[in-house]
Amino acid sequence: MKKIFLLIAVVLGFVATKVQAQQRQVRYVGQPQTYSGSVGQSPVRFGIKAGGNLANWEGETMTSVQDLIDYTDGSVSRKMREGFHIGGYVTIPVMKGFEIEPGLQYSQKGMQMVGKIPMEKADFLNATVTLTNKAEYLDLPVIAKVYVGEGFHIFAGPQVSYLVSNKVQAKAGALGYNALNREWDMKSGLRDVDVAVTGGLGYQFANGFNISAGYDYGLSTIDDNGSFDTFNRVAKASIGYTF
Repeated sequence: MKKIFLLIAVVLGFVATKVQAQQRQVRYVGQPQTYSGSVGQSPVRFGIKAGGNLANWEGETMTSVQDLIDYTDGSVSRKMREGFHIGGYVTIPVMKGFEIEPGLQYSQKGMQMVGKIPMEKADFLNATVTLTNKAEYLDLPVIAKVYVGEGFHIFAGPQVSYLVSNKVQAKAGALGYNALNREWDMKSGLRDVDVAVTGGLGYQFANGFNISAGYDYGLSTIDDNGSFDTFNRVAKASIGYTF
């Protein structure tokens, strides 16, 4: 985890250095530089953000899986995997009310299936089996932000993600006690690079804090060969601070 956060800091620092160098060059040759941000901050700003994820898989393959689940009469169900994301970004003004914002963040994705063990005379045990696909990604979004009011903005753009790890966790238990809790490494065969579009809404406060809600819509199949017609889908809620 420490290596991931160090990588985020290094990449954001590199981007910021390049942007500042270009701005100094523009001022040196005497070209006018104008910027009127929504909260009156400096032209290039840095920020950090974190929040919660609700992740799932969608596609024709998962539709077929859901059809099979429906035959279990409620014994098996699909759920979103609850996770988090954390990282940073650089806000680059283009004109008043319009910004480009590259970022880098660690993000948890995947999905979950829960099954109830069919024992009619022992329903009180609440015996369940839970399988969770725990996919961990490094996301590199490059979004365009358009302000539609004082602080309110919409954003959208492409996102490239790198699969850091993928594990499957199996849990089984009853009466609140775990009888089984194991994980297996399942990264082999999965696509290392995932391409998506991301977008959403946000609000930038004058004191630097911001909130946003967005959605990642995966365009690349999660498997390396493209035969498993399934894509990442992630809903995100974030809180951040722009320096």
